[in-house]
Amino acid sequence: MVNLTKIYTRAGDAGRTRLGDNSEVAKTDARVEAFGAVDELNSTLGLARSGAATGDATEILRRVQNDLFDLGADLCRPEREGEQALRIQPQQVSYLEATIDRLNADLQPLRSFVLPGGSEQAARLHLARSICRRAERRVWMLAVAEEVNDQVAVYLNRLSDLLFVMARVANEGGRGDILWQPAQSQQGQSG
Repeated sequence: MVNLTKIYTRAGDAGRTRLGDNSEVAKTDARVEAFGAVDELNSTLGLARSGAATGDATEILRRVQNDLFDLGADLCRPEREGEQALRIQPQQVSYLEATIDRLNADLQPLRSFVLPGGSEQAARLHLARSICRRAERRVWMLAVAEEVNDQVAVYLNRLSDLLFVMARVANEGGRGDILWQPAQSQQGQSG
C-alpha cells in the first residue's frame, strides 16, 4: 500500500504540497490545515497510548489511531463523483459510540464540569480531546468551502467525547476528576 524509500523530496520547500489525488495546493490550504490537525491529534494519541495503564485503553487508542489514518486519507483526497477512495464510514462512528457507552456506564455521575488534569494519563487524554476539537473545527472550516465526507466531522465530534470519557476512566473512574468550582478565585474577596 505504501512504499517509502526516500523520506525527503524537497517538493514542499516552496510552500506547496500534493493531495491524495495528486493536485497541488498551498501548505496553508484549508484541506492541509484539516488533515494536519488530524496528524497532530494522532501524534498526541500516541503519547496517550504510551501511558495507557490497561490493555483495553491501549487497544481502543490503537484502533482510533488507525481510524485517524483513514480519516486523514479521506481528507487528503477531495471527493469526486464516482471515484472510489478510502472514506470514514458510519460503523467507525458506531464503534466510538458503543465504546463511550460501555466505559461511561461505570463512571461516577457528573455534577460539575471537569477541569483537564488529574492523573498524568487523564491530562494526556484531555490534551488529545482539545486537539480533536481543533481538528473538528478545521474540518468544518474546510466544509464551508469544499465538499467533505460528513462522517469525518461526526467521527471527530464523537472521538472528543470518547477521549473525555477515557480521561475520566484514567482518573479512577471519575473519582480523581478535578471539578470546576465557579468563581472560586472571587471567593473571599471584598468588592
